[in-house]
Amino acid sequence: MKMSIVVPCYNEEKNIPLILEKFKKIIKTEEIEIILVNNGSTDNSAEVLKELLPNYEFARSVDVAVNQGYGYGIVQGLKEAKGEFIGWLHADLQTDPNDALKAYKILKENNWNKNIYIKGRRKKRKLGDKFFSTGMSIFETFYLGKILTEINAQPNIFHRSFFKEWKNPPKDFSLDLYALYMAKKLKLKVRRINVIFPKRLHGKSSWNTGLKSKIKLSKRTLEFSKNLKKRNIK
Repeated sequence: MKMSIVVPCYNEEKNIPLILEKFKKIIKTEEIEIILVNNGSTDNSAEVLKELLPNYEFARSVDVAVNQGYGYGIVQGLKEAKGEFIGWLHADLQTDPNDALKAYKILKENNWNKNIYIKGRRKKRKLGDKFFSTGMSIFETFYLGKILTEINAQPNIFHRSFFKEWKNPPKDFSLDLYALYMAKKLKLKVRRINVIFPKRLHGKSSWNTGLKSKIKLSKRTLEFSKNLKKRNIK
């Protein structure tokens, strides 16, 4: 198995069928697996997965009984991944499953170089969202001493040996920051791919509900940044 993609799903019952169908259209090799993490959903996600997964040989699921956060769900999926290269993208279809295939092709062209870390670069975003993420990028870059841009962009794909270097990764949305920071710290070659970030098709975001939610996320990220700096990761 060459690549495993984790898709954390929290109350995504309407998006799960669309996700599986999109991946079905692009996955033409047995070297890619998709792991859908039912991250403590309270809707019918578990039933939908149980019904649909037998129809998709490339996909399987990991169940998290109680939601402990975005990052926690992803990590549980990564632990179960069989691929040489592993990573994740969102379940809300704001990140195109085809972006995972782009990453696969880049890795193949580079002879599966384990020092490559592939991450998205979002295009055509709303001005407010772009302003928010740019501000966070500038702050984290100066505070942590590494160039950290487009922190929450998807996908994130890397060699499984990099995952083994992680120590106490955060359980919330700070996981994106942690992974990128660690990649920079360990001097991995970060390769960016341009991705489009359209509107969510179904359901509601579990965090992005307006200005207050962005401020709340900023505060959490700041607290984690302080913790990360104290760790003095080598």
